[in-house]
Amino acid sequence: MTTLSAKGARRQPPGALRRAVSRNLTAYGFLSGALICFAFFSWIPMVREFILSFQKTNFVNSTEWVGLENFRTVLDDPAFISAWVNTAIFTLLALVFGYIVPFVFAVVLNELRHAQGYLRLIVYLPVMLPPAVAVLLFKWFYDPGAGLFNQALGVVGIPPLSWLDSTTTALPSLVIVSTWMNLGTGTLIYLAALQSIPSELYEAAELDGAGLFKRVWHITIPQTRLILLVMLLLQIVATMQVFIEPFLLTGGGPENATVTVAYLMYQYAFSFGNFGGGGALGLMLMLVLIVFSAFYLRVSRDRT
Repeated sequence: MTTLSAKGARRQPPGALRRAVSRNLTAYGFLSGALICFAFFSWIPMVREFILSFQKTNFVNSTEWVGLENFRTVLDDPAFISAWVNTAIFTLLALVFGYIVPFVFAVVLNELRHAQGYLRLIVYLPVMLPPAVAVLLFKWFYDPGAGLFNQALGVVGIPPLSWLDSTTTALPSLVIVSTWMNLGTGTLIYLAALQSIPSELYEAAELDGAGLFKRVWHITIPQTRLILLVMLLLQIVATMQVFIEPFLLTGGGPENATVTVAYLMYQYAFSFGNFGGGGALGLMLMLVLIVFSAFYLRVSRDRT
């Protein structure tokens, strides 16, 4: 009797299975658009890049399989080491500014009681600009003659700087541009996470006499730890692929001081006509990011 009762309890009412299948088909229908886009614009190009890294082709003449020759060509290039070093430095500097500054902005906005919507619009405004427009705007800011930054330095008595023409300041100048362009996205994501924290925690901390710094350290950071870990991973993956800033501002100069892996990949493919070399560089970068992401996710999961 118990077994029969259990079977009867598990038996679904007529039409339930049909409704469940129909509901899932609808969900799969909505997902199919995203899956097709990922397939055509992400997965297929990645597979094509993997194959291309072992070939020699200019997409006009016949394709020739060359094995590891493209990798040897890339490794022997004097700019190879510079590209990886510049990419690593750019990523570290971007973590200092592009990762921390948006969080600070979000904390400040979350503490404000008036004009929060207007300030959110101001912070997000750079994201609305096309990346090329934003970069070219900063190119005028960095102009060694009439540039806005040097004009501002002259007001306080500081001599003008060769922002993009000096090996010392060129790479940090690109970091400033990247931080400004992406500030709004990070700030709004952090702000959404902050506003999900129960207000009772802050009220209790204020009653105990905790100041802003203590509230951020003991409440805000622990409560937003998951989003902070995710944003850190996304920040590193994105900055390791930096391209548009060196492409439009410096052309990799001066003296290869701003050549990045993504920009060197572009040079191999579209300047040198060596698409196999560009594919080899892209495969190296993809493998580095995959290994780092897997390690980071494992470590962050254990800590969480």
